[in-house]
Amino acid sequence: MCRVLGVSTSGYYAWRSRETSKRGSEDESLRERIEQIHRQSRQTYGAPRIHAELRESGQNVGRKRVARLMRASNLVGVSRRKSFQTTRRDPRARPAPDLVERKFVASEANQLWVADMTYIPTMAGFLYLAVVLDVWSRKIVGWAMSSRLVTQIVLDALTMAIEQRSPAAGVIHHSDQGCQYTSIEFGKRCRAAGIRPSMGSIGDCYDNAMCESFFATLECELLDRTRFADRAEAELAVFDFIEGFYNTRRRHSALGYLAPLTFEQKTDPAECSRSLKGRLPLLDPPPQGGGGKASLLCS
Repeated sequence: MCRVLGVSTSGYYAWRSRETSKRGSEDESLRERIEQIHRQSRQTYGAPRIHAELRESGQNVGRKRVARLMRASNLVGVSRRKSFQTTRRDPRARPAPDLVERKFVASEANQLWVADMTYIPTMAGFLYLAVVLDVWSRKIVGWAMSSRLVTQIVLDALTMAIEQRSPAAGVIHHSDQGCQYTSIEFGKRCRAAGIRPSMGSIGDCYDNAMCESFFATLECELLDRTRFADRAEAELAVFDFIEGFYNTRRRHSALGYLAPLTFEQKTDPAECSRSLKGRLPLLDPPPQGGGGKASLLCS
């Protein structure tokens, strides 16, 4: 082996008996910590977010070193999947004007909310999810799930956002031109709450890019890695992802690698206090006669 590798026999045995260097010992300890963070992130974090976690805990290491040790441990982040169209425009509806024009910027809470819907495949059929996201902190402030793609799902998500945030009149609610958002019922709810509806153009994902970005995160970090037997199992998993991980723990690059809740705590304690009020997710009501799907309860 020494002849093939072109090294001396004495050099080989010296390497065998040599103690691990200080750098090597530090790398081994750091690699264990990286693996722990990766597990805690549900195997979703890549080098940038793990690097941010290490820096916050007081470990001053370089991002390239983190990436090198992740490669040595075969640790990787996650990638994204194809989408499925859920937007169905009502040609008779009169859409709201575009008040955002792709400028997803807010200087404080409850200035601009973005909203959209997506589907979640299960072995028992699709489950639909509607969300409302506060652009200021990237936090999901309202959400609802249903087995049907109907107007009530977006009404429930908006109601949850209003109850959690208690916004002053004038907050902008930006969405696509799906028939659920252009419905008379949704327009009435917005007017009653002092919310200004805004809608992007037809068939252009960039007009609602921030909400599309959240769905991409949900898809690549949860949906692509899990197969759900039924809608109830999917509801529990999505609830846990939003409230147990995304809002409270997942680091967001646009927030200086802080989680949305941490960003709110550090930026506006009063807003954080309001956002911590417990809410139940809004799901399908059971049909008449019983036997329907039970509501998901949380503490």
